Order: sequence, then C-alpha cells, then structure tokens
Amino acid sequence: MRVNTLLVGTAMMALVATALPAAAEDSLYIPLLTYRTGAFAGSGIPIADGMHDYFKMLNARDGGIGGVKIVTEECETGYTAQKGVECYEATKAKGALVYNPWSTGITLALIPKATQEKIPVLSMAYGLSAAAMGKSFPWVFNPPLTYWDGLSVAIKYVGDKTGGLDKLKGKTIGFIYLDAPYGKEPIPLLEGLAKDYGFKVAKYPVPADKMQDQSSQWLNVQQDNPDWMIMWGWGAMNPTAVKEAAKVGFPMDKFIGVWWSGSEDDARPAGPGGKGYLTLNFTATGADFPAVQDIVKHVFDKGNSSVKEKSKIGEVNYNKGVYNSVLMAEAIRTAQKITGKKAINAADMRLGLEALEISEARFKEIGLGGFAAPVKVTCEDHSGAHAVYLQQWNGTKWVKASDWITPMKDKVRPLLEKDASDYTTKNAPWPARSEECPKS
Repeated sequence: MRVNTLLVGTAMMALVATALPAAAEDSLYIPLLTYRTGAFAGSGIPIADGMHDYFKMLNARDGGIGGVKIVTEECETGYTAQKGVECYEATKAKGALVYNPWSTGITLALIPKATQEKIPVLSMAYGLSAAAMGKSFPWVFNPPLTYWDGLSVAIKYVGDKTGGLDKLKGKTIGFIYLDAPYGKEPIPLLEGLAKDYGFKVAKYPVPADKMQDQSSQWLNVQQDNPDWMIMWGWGAMNPTAVKEAAKVGFPMDKFIGVWWSGSEDDARPAGPGGKGYLTLNFTATGADFPAVQDIVKHVFDKGNSSVKEKSKIGEVNYNKGVYNSVLMAEAIRTAQKITGKKAINAADMRLGLEALEISEARFKEIGLGGFAAPVKVTCEDHSGAHAVYLQQWNGTKWVKASDWITPMKDKVRPLLEKDASDYTTKNAPWPARSEECPKS
C-alpha cells in the first residue's frame, strides 16, 4: 500500500487512499484504528486491508459515496487502549464521521469520550454488549449482534447437539478466553445460562503475554475433561489454542470459537489436528461476489491494495473488514438520504447508523448477495441480535456447518437492559438521551 506516515504521540498514523483535503466538507473522513504490529497483527492486518480496499473500490468505481470521496486515515493502536485514545484525540478535530476501535478495551475507553463529544462509535459485533441499548447509548452501535448474542447461539448449538437445552444439566462447558475486557465480556451471560440450565462452567483465562504458551491451560482442560469448550480468543491466542486442543486430544467437533477465532490462520497451523474445529460466523467466506471482484479489478490489480497474495482476498478476516466498511458506507448513504446533504458530519452519520437497514435485496444490489444476513438497526436496538451460523474447518478450508441460528433474545435482552442501567449508574452523571430518532 502506498502511504505516507507521521508520528502522532506514540501512535503511528498512515494516510491512505488520497491526501486529506483542505476542508472537511470536500470529503467523507473516516479514521481507521488498526493494528498491523504486535501479537494481534495476524488478525488485525487482513481486517484493516478489507476495510481499506472496499472504500478504495468505491472511490475508484463510483467516485466515492453520493459523489463525495472517502478519505481514510489509519492509526496504529497496537491493540492498546492508551494508543487507541491517542489516535482518537489526534483525529477527532479533522471532521471524523465515525470511529471503529477494533478492540473492546479501546471501545470502553472511547464510549464516554465519543458520547460527550458526539462522534459515533461503530464496534461491529464487539465491545460493550449493553451498548445495544440505544436509549442509553445513542452514539454507540454494535451490529449485527453482541457478544452475549453470540454466546447464546453457542449454548443453543451445544444444547441442540446434546438433545435439548434441558439435557445440559450436569454437563461442564469450558470457557477459554483472552484475559482482557474482550474475553471477559460474555462471562456474565455464560454464568447466568449455567444457572438457568444447570451446567457447570470451567474458566481458563489466557494472559495476553502468554497467548503462545497455553500448555498449562490445556493440561487443566485435559484433567477437567469438560463436555464442550468455547473460546473467546484473538490474535496469536487462537492458533495456539487449536494446536493445544489437538495435542491433548480434545474432540475438535466440540470446540467452538467466537467469530473472532475463526480465520484460516487460526485453524490452518494445527494441520490435520485442527479438522472439525467450529466457530461462529456472520459473513460468507470466499471472493466469489461481484463487489469483491470489483475490489480485485479496481484496487488489487492496480497495485493499490496492501494485500500481497490475491488468494488472501475473500478469507474470513478480510471479509470482516469489507463488511465493516459496508456498514459504514450504507450508513453514509442513509444519512445522505435523510439529511439531503452529500458531505455529512458526525451527527448526520449517527442518524444514518440508527436508521441503517441492509435488506437481502440491497446486499444483492451492492454486489454482495448471500454475503451476510439482512441487518437492521433501530433507535431502541443498536445491534439487532441478528442470526449467525457455525462454520467448520475441514482441514483445508471453512465449510458451513449449520443453518442461521438466532440468539436467545428472551435471555439476552433483559441482561442487556440491566447492564446498560448499571453502566449509566456507575458512570453518573450519564447524559440522558436528547437525540431524536431518525424519521422513516
């Protein structure tokens, strides 16, 4: 990728696509908080590439969105909250439309800042689950679903394979997770479901500095012999866990990772031992979509992508990056339609996100038919609790292993409401919502 770099505090900034215009109204400015260095780079790089390439394709093919070019500025966070906040502070005055923290820790740090300064935060299927409550968090969005929704799908799947949720009584479900805000986020729901259905939870935290040394955790798994394992991993933790699970002989078809633990590079290093490993997913794999082929034509083939191997386009995390940019692009289009303005601001972007709806027909229209389930955000629900499916590693690639499964909304929603209330109380005085809902 052809970039210019400059240092901002301790964070590395990189301008991509085009040079920043003299005036914000000449463009749609989106800072991208990414991490191409450190222990999480293996996951962060393809996501960053996917985000950039979709925007570059729109600029090259369509002249941007609504005739206005997209300008992105990349800021290296190293997956640390401190650098994430530095990136935010360094870019917010440039007319930022929205922030994508790409870290639950950074998301938690930005929520109060962005709420006060009225800049939307888009934490796509990560971050604070309770942010789905639009009444409490009008500036934070986490479609297509929360971590709690995802965990409920995993338990639902386990129940189905066990003969019903009532058959979980007396079973043990192991939970191996990155010992960070991200990994800890679903634990309250997991413990609540354990009480509801009578299963036991065995927790195996993995410190960030020990992600590639999980022998002790998996020795404990071997001794505890849980019936199922669920993983909330990221970066180097994922392939290490899959390899260790295979090493101790844990049945891979009873090992389920969250959607951030399901890239090709998470399963591939385990070799034949990784066959059967399962993860949740909410986007398709592969490059056989017109929009992705347009990325190849307008970006990769022109030498304007940082992707070095064409085969990497269409892999799981690359497509997650594309999906993230699709959400932003469609929110921009929606905001342009609502406001009648081409060059929108952050407040307009919030309206676009809150009225975001991508139907099956719309996905097909933008060249991504079958790429993801339809998504709809409302004033009350900033996530949507949309369905996901399970994919399974067959030794060389991911294959779809289930139908689309809807979350346990009856279990999740009350907990989200309570957690949102607890958050605003703990962070009092939290601003009462004054923003009007978008008019349809």
